[in-house]
Amino acid sequence: MRVLFYESPGGRSPVEEFIEGLSKEDQARFADVYQGISDLGVRCPRVRFRQLRGKLWEIKFSANGGGYRIGYVMMDKDSMVWLHVFKKATQKTPIADLKLAESRMKELR
Repeated sequence: MRVLFYESPGGRSPVEEFIEGLSKEDQARFADVYQGISDLGVRCPRVRFRQLRGKLWEIKFSANGGGYRIGYVMMDKDSMVWLHVFKKATQKTPIADLKLAESRMKELR
């Protein structure tokens, strides 16, 4: 599967910027998740996939620094775009994070 990162109209990649700001251990875990999804798609082990709303889904996984969530959308059966990432602080996905991922998804469609 092809895993792409959302880019803003100005060319920024907020997902990559978030990951680069993490500890080396957590960056390595993100790299493992990225590689696992690239190789195995949604069958990637130690990662949970969950539908949030409509075409918006999330990837859930843990790292040394805590739990992380990645909001994504499937562009076709073989490619996904990571729209937004945040550190898990509550059981439910915060509304602000959900709305941000949805607005980025709408930009792509």
